[in-house]
This record gives sequence, C-alpha cells and structure tokens, in this order.
Amino acid sequence: MSQPLYGILHVGSLGGIRVKPIAGYLLIICCFPLLYFFGDKIWEEVSVAQAYQQHIQEKIELPEVTRQLPVKMVDQDMNLFSEEYVEWRQPVPIEDIPDIVKQIFILSEDQDFYQHIGFDVSAIMRAVVVNAEENSIQQGGSTISQQLVRMLYLSEEKTYERKLMEVFYSYKLEQLYDKDTILEMYLNEMYFGNQVYGIGSAATYYFQKSLNELSVAELAFIAAIPNNPSLYDPLDHFDNTKARQERLLDILAQENIITEEQANTYKQQPILLNLKQKSQKYPAYSTFVLHELKQLIAEKEGFNEALRNTHSKIEKELIEKELEERYKEILHSGIVIHTALQPEKQKEHENAINSLLTVKDLQASAVVVDNETREIVSIYAGKDYKKFDFHRAYQAPRQPGSSFKPLIVYAPLFETTNYTPSSIVSGGKVCIGNFCPQNYGGAVYGNVTISTAFKHSLNTSAVRLLSEVGIETAFHYLEEYSFHSFVEEDKNYAAALGGLTYGVTTFEMADAYSSFIDGTYERIHSIRKVIDQYGNVLYEWPEERKGVWSSHTVEYIRSLLNDVVTSGTGRGIYANSSYIGAKTGTSNDYRDFWLAGLSDEYTVSVWIGYDQPKSMQRLESSQIHFKIFNRIID
Repeated sequence: MSQPLYGILHVGSLGGIRVKPIAGYLLIICCFPLLYFFGDKIWEEVSVAQAYQQHIQEKIELPEVTRQLPVKMVDQDMNLFSEEYVEWRQPVPIEDIPDIVKQIFILSEDQDFYQHIGFDVSAIMRAVVVNAEENSIQQGGSTISQQLVRMLYLSEEKTYERKLMEVFYSYKLEQLYDKDTILEMYLNEMYFGNQVYGIGSAATYYFQKSLNELSVAELAFIAAIPNNPSLYDPLDHFDNTKARQERLLDILAQENIITEEQANTYKQQPILLNLKQKSQKYPAYSTFVLHELKQLIAEKEGFNEALRNTHSKIEKELIEKELEERYKEILHSGIVIHTALQPEKQKEHENAINSLLTVKDLQASAVVVDNETREIVSIYAGKDYKKFDFHRAYQAPRQPGSSFKPLIVYAPLFETTNYTPSSIVSGGKVCIGNFCPQNYGGAVYGNVTISTAFKHSLNTSAVRLLSEVGIETAFHYLEEYSFHSFVEEDKNYAAALGGLTYGVTTFEMADAYSSFIDGTYERIHSIRKVIDQYGNVLYEWPEERKGVWSSHTVEYIRSLLNDVVTSGTGRGIYANSSYIGAKTGTSNDYRDFWLAGLSDEYTVSVWIGYDQPKSMQRLESSQIHFKIFNRIID
C-alpha cells in the first residue's frame, strides 16, 4: 500500500509551513498599493468581483452544477443505451482517485500545495523576474489553487490585473475549503482535450476503463495531457503525450515514489487507446424519453398547475421559460434515467415496420404499452429516424377517423345510459344543422344493433349516439387523458367521426386506449425514475390509477373491439393471445390510416400516412397498418 500523500511530499518541511503564510499575508498587504499603480482596469475587476461575490461563493461550493454532466439512459435491464453530452464529465471523489495520480500532479504542478495559502510567494517572485527579463508575462507561478480559480472564474488572459485577482480568489478559496477538497475539485475540472473534463472522464474516454483499472503507465499517460491539451492531444500528437508521460515517470522516480527500474518498465508498456463512443442506440425511444422528462419535471415541480391556473399569455410564456431553464439545469446535472425500454422489442419492431414501409415517402408511427405496468416498451417515430428528428409518435397530431369513436362516443354512452351492445340504433341518413355525415361508400342502413354499427363503423349511428350522450359530457370524459391538441372548436358532432381541428398522436391514442384494459387510467410512460449522480431519486411518476370506466363499460367496449377483429372492419388482425380487440380509422380522403387496440399483454396504436397529407386510397387494400399492428402486438 502506498504511503499517505502528505507524508511522502512534505517530510522535513514543517518549518516552511510556518514561514510561508506570514510572507503571504505580507504580500497581500503589499499588493494593495499596486491596485492604484495598475489603474482603472484593476479597479474595474475589483468592482466586478465585489458585485459577484455571492455568485462566486456559490460556484465554489458547487462547481459541478455549473458544468454539463452527461445524461445517461438505461433500459429495463439496467443496460446503458443512450448518452447525451456536450462535455464528457464523470466526477470522481478524492478517495477514489489513486494516490499516484495525486502525486504526479502535485510533484509536476505544485510541490508546496499542502503548505501554501493559495499562492506560492517564491514561485510568483521567480515568475516576476523572468517576465521582467522577457518584457511580457510568460511564467505564471500558478499553484493548483490558482489554476482551479482560473478554470472556474477567470479568463486565460495574461495580464498583471488578472493575475492579481487570481491571487485574491485563490486565497479566498483556501479559506473556504481544505486542501483535499480543492485537489478533488482540481482533478475533476482539468481539461484533457476532446471535450473531456476531469481525470475520471479521461480514463473512460481514452481507455474505457475506470481510474482504478488503469495501470501506472496509463495513469501517467493521461496525466500528461492537461499541461497543454493541444500539444499533448493523444489523438493528434501521440508521440508528444508519450514523451511527457516518460518525463512524469522520471519525476516519480526522482522523488522515490517508484524506483528507476519501475519507471523504465512502465515506459516500455504499450499504450493502446480505446476511445469511448457515445451510446446512441434507439434514437426514437431516447428522444421521447427526453420529451417525457420535461413533462415529468413540469408535473412534479408545479409548472403544469401554474399553467392551468393562469389565463395570461404573458404569464404562460414566463412559466414556460422558467420550465425550460429548469429542464436544462436538470439535463446538465448528471442524471441517470431508468426507462422501460425492451431493447429486443424496440429493435424488432423498428426492423419490422421499416421493412413494411416500401412505398416511397410513406411514414408511420407506433406505440406499444405493457398492460400490466402501463409502460412504453417500444416506440416508432418514422422510417430512417435519427436523433431529434421530427418525432411522429408524439409530435404529429393527425385526424384519427373512426378509431376515435370508442373514446368519444361508445364508452361515454355506456357510462351514462342504459344502452348495451344489443341495443338498437338507426343507421339511416342524419343531418344535424348543416352537418350530414355519410357511411362508408354512401351506404344507408335501417335499424341495427350497436354491435353492428360499431364493427362496421357506421358514421350516421355514431353521430346519433353522440347526441344521446351530449358533446360536453363526451369531452368531459376525455379530460382524464393526455390529449393536448383539443380546442373549443372541436366540440361539435364531427368529433364523433374523429373530425378534429388538429387531431391526436399515436402516443395519445395508446394512452387513452389503455383505459380499456380494466377501466383504470394511469398515464403511459417510458420513465421509471430519474436519479442524480449520487443515486438519489429526483423524479418518478406516481403509481396511482384512477377509475375511469365502470366494469360494464369495459366489458362492452372490449366485446365490441373484438367484434371488429372477428367480423368487422378489422378482419385480418390477429395476435398470439386469448383476447384481441381493435378499432380501425380512416380520415377524409384516405389521408390517414389508424389502428388502435389491445391484447392480453399489450396496448398498441398505429398510424400510417404521408408527412404532407395526401390520399392513400390506392394503398387501402394493402392494409399496411394491419400488418404493422400484427407484427408489434405480440
């Protein structure tokens, strides 16, 4: 086991510890006249420092919060499948950083680290002499504390004014924190090139190992980079990095941290880089997760309630802006999002749907929900979908056609009247005001059972039944769900046929249809929980379910959905399940084809169409949406 770091570096130097702080205080006192000498610029920096004193102190206390830590997503088996980051950061506590790493940096950067008060008087004086000879600032005499202050708060500009502020800030830093805390912050803040910050991040980026898995040779190699990240970038200047690694090993040998023989052995060991690539699997799912995260934050932190309680456009904009800032803050804080993704299904469903979309420019979206957990196990956003593209599963509201009828007409009907599937309704012509809907193909029916009207999707019957329920009552039931595109103008009889101003998304349809599992409703979701970098749970959806439909309504609806599959417009739909039920939907001019339904295990919603809507009448007989539904319902 290696010796304690302090003992190795500072045996016999206790006398210097008593002298240097005194000299430091004298230097600070002597520096005040220099403020006047340097003129307006330094006074300007001092005033800025005073104005931001509280801000600076907060940043020192929590430096990691100010940086963009990665967002990681894991599937239901805890396997990483997606990472989001601009800067790769992986903070490591001081106790998990190998002693030899600390020794390398202290010996090469600041041998008196454990003695000085934030700055080293002798080093500064040496720098002053050299810089005076050079007639410019070439040497900085910077301690580790000064370097940390420069990373966090000051520019890299080489001026005497900035250098003096660096001294003051470093002294303040050492008053606030002990040496080990400062060293930990320093080792986690250093830049290792290629947008990598911190020694732990460098280990995972360049070798895909943790710090404790690296050899001494590998540790010395990555420790060589921060001195000059451009010159010692191992991707562009490997030989430079290797040469500096060998110099660092020589320093360790000179200080008896390792033997010369060990140093030579480490120099001979090959360095094999194994660069980390971002995990970016299943972009359709991970993009949706980030969308859902924002909604989860809004719900848990009161933003949604605030939006519901205001009618002021200005106030809404301010709330939404505040939500966006909070969302970004959480994204950059180093969270891990635990999801319900089933990678095998996601991959299988993507491949299956892609293979079925052979018609040029034809697109699709689909959502698959686990009936027991109400979790989204797979999601399809469109053919050839790439990260942050237009996500058709939640960003593309379209007219749902008759697939909307169970939600707006039939379930509210059974809930508020004595009608049953065997009750009689007219399928003949009907006009309400100027609204005169027609059945498919212009067919006219006499009196039929509700079961017949449902499975053959009779429009005239649906409008008559909606008038029995009442438009306000019908829409009231839909308030339980996650529909976001409804407007007041939708409250008319065309809604009975899925005629809406903007429409609905496949996510919203799967969400609403999930209430037909057992009559209860819990928002479908992809996120199980969100934890911070320390393992604390930040957010998770409540596991409570509301009763939406009575048992007899659920029984009737499930029976009607099954009739559609066995003898109605959904013939050709099947599943390896004791139960299967679904409802088809076609919007005006064949611009949208829908299928929404459920089996014993899953609830599924499918849409196909063109991004720029146009008729798909020639594709009707191909039943592409049926084939998609069949492939993903199992």
